[in-house]
Amino acid sequence: MLCMAAVISVIAGIYSRFGGFGTGGCADTGEFSKYATSVSKLTVPDEAQIIALGEATHGNKEFQQLRLDVFQVLVEKYGVRAFALEGDFGGCEAINRYIHGADCTAAEALSATGFAIYRTEEMENLVEWMRNYNASATQGDDLRFYGFDMQQRAYSYHDLLETLQKANIDTADFEKLWNSEADDYADGCTAEQRTEIITAAKNQLPPDDVQTIHFADILLQNIELGKYIDDSGELNAQRDRMMAENTLWILQQEQARGNSRILISGHNNHIMQCENAGTPVLGSLLAEELESGYFAIGTDFYKSVCNLPKPYTGKRITHTFYSYDPLAKASKKCGFDVSFLDFSKVPEDSALTQYLANSISMGSLGESYSVLMNFVPRSYRVQRIPQDAYDTMIFVANATPIEIESLNK
Repeated sequence: MLCMAAVISVIAGIYSRFGGFGTGGCADTGEFSKYATSVSKLTVPDEAQIIALGEATHGNKEFQQLRLDVFQVLVEKYGVRAFALEGDFGGCEAINRYIHGADCTAAEALSATGFAIYRTEEMENLVEWMRNYNASATQGDDLRFYGFDMQQRAYSYHDLLETLQKANIDTADFEKLWNSEADDYADGCTAEQRTEIITAAKNQLPPDDVQTIHFADILLQNIELGKYIDDSGELNAQRDRMMAENTLWILQQEQARGNSRILISGHNNHIMQCENAGTPVLGSLLAEELESGYFAIGTDFYKSVCNLPKPYTGKRITHTFYSYDPLAKASKKCGFDVSFLDFSKVPEDSALTQYLANSISMGSLGESYSVLMNFVPRSYRVQRIPQDAYDTMIFVANATPIEIESLNK
């Protein structure tokens, strides 16, 4: 009986470790090696206006490092001058001010997003590179940092208040909205009353002050999003719709500066250009609006040791996952640490086409962890047709966990 229990324990451990018995099938490595290349050789079509870089996980260093690697290529070869993150618009404006010389640290600027996962060495490297670039950039050639999310509100509120005060606009009602001690909305106002007060403040701004007006719009989006707090499906759908609106606004600002394209970065589940189980997402909405002007770069891993929040504890853990992606496995077997595969370069008669044109397993990890993931692999994998979701993909062989830095380092 004890032997049987030991065997079952070993089998369960193997299954939990690998998400099954083995690491899945593998695409033809000979064909993969013909068409895969390094990220430094990444290309995008001339008509691309929004280039979207996805991440299979929020908790791995390599996907954060790719932001800088891809952005450098796009700045140097394609004239991109703007980076937009799946982060709060107001908080990301603090990062934009940092890369333009603001007197604070990179870690302090990154903390303004409200997400601990952005307080990493990899993200600091990105914003430091942007700051150094701007230090010697000619006028009008500077890089800008944007956020296209609306889940946070404090920085947008404070920036809007500051502008209203500088314009000598009466802010008495606007200030009543806020609890300074909690740095959040004060109790006593309904969502409708907050909307009315913010709209009234917005209407007093000059029409050409598009930046400040957008702070107000972000606050209004945040209030609207709060209406769906008890319906996660509708909340996610509305959030993606708002993120798409904000991304198009960013593109318009950059085009007004004379820049024809931007880079955005978010989770694969947002930037993919197909719907998610029939529900439009950021990428599918942008692809519908811009058609070939939207270019999606998905990512995946063969193996991920991912940094994830541990439920109900306020702590974080690392756990090992395997995607079962046959393309990611081929990339690893070909000896790539990281590889870039442009689907348009793969001919129809290639053995790779069966994997590009049909549903395959891919890894997908966000900011949540459950013990269920140890025993139900589909809880962290998605079935997706690569060429429907993305134009190209980047594969990471062994993704390592992010290290979240303290503000008091």
